[in-house]
Amino acid sequence: MDEKVVILTGAGLSASSGISTFRDENGLWENHDINEICSAGCLDWNYDATVNFYNLRRKDIENKIPNNAHLMCARLKEKYPKKVEIITQNVDNLLEKAKCNEVLHLHGFLEELRCMSCQEIVNVKYDLQDSKNSTCKSCGGKMRPNIVFFGEPAPMYENMHKILDDCGLLVVIGTSGYVIDVSFLTQYADYTILNNLEPSEAIVEECFNKIYYEDANIAYEKIEQDIEKFIEKGEI
Repeated sequence: MDEKVVILTGAGLSASSGISTFRDENGLWENHDINEICSAGCLDWNYDATVNFYNLRRKDIENKIPNNAHLMCARLKEKYPKKVEIITQNVDNLLEKAKCNEVLHLHGFLEELRCMSCQEIVNVKYDLQDSKNSTCKSCGGKMRPNIVFFGEPAPMYENMHKILDDCGLLVVIGTSGYVIDVSFLTQYADYTILNNLEPSEAIVEECFNKIYYEDANIAYEKIEQDIEKFIEKGEI
């Protein structure tokens, strides 16, 4: 069987690890207007505040550790490197901390800065973006957080659709469906699994063969069993 397992993850994957999500009432986003620090054009008129916000987010992930769901993704990718693809909407590095290889980050990566002129990418790990690294060493352009802001193109979506062309089992973990229409994406797959904390108005339940409404940090065992069964037997 050549069809792949595609695991598409969102903020719910990292919630149990203490990563602030966009919709958390007391998270990093709560006291910020997304139009001022995460929308197309904000770097033109609100550069310093935007950079500072992502400095805070970068520091927020430094001491966070992967949970069972991250480790599951890493195990499956290591065991079935040609069969399993990991795609995430998350900009944190917990999948990488779990030693998960070849993760496709759709919306950017907090560890990275990107030149606004030549697009060169530099990994700064957890360092603050400041006067020492805000000028591109290649062209002298201004650096920015390598994050896809609302209203900006998301070039990695093309890569996601190429991966989904070979999808046999689509596993969606921890996403509301408001940013990416995961119900639409189920048409790529023969079998589909959804794992969210609770139902979402943006997701059509009938599009999924199995649904687990519980924390990914708990549901991971059942999901891992389903994935292994599909890889070994071609069904779930």
